[in-house]
Amino acid sequence: MIQPAFDPFGEPVPAVVPSTSPVRASKWLKSAGVSLFWGLVGVIVLARAVFFEPGDLSFERAVAWTQSLLASL
Repeated sequence: MIQPAFDPFGEPVPAVVPSTSPVRASKWLKSAGVSLFWGLVGVIVLARAVFFEPGDLSFERAVAWTQSLLASL
């Protein structure tokens, strides 16, 4: 038998039956949000590398690398 739970004032707390559907949506939304966040972080870091550090990785060099990669496929 389950022991009844009481709040700090001595009132009984009703037992809650967990449902499965909100948890699934919550897990899906959490993984979608985490993926979106890290995807945006990657895009921002790559954009900063291309546009703000032209010495090591210039835009023209990135385009040339992409064209050579596509040509090799």
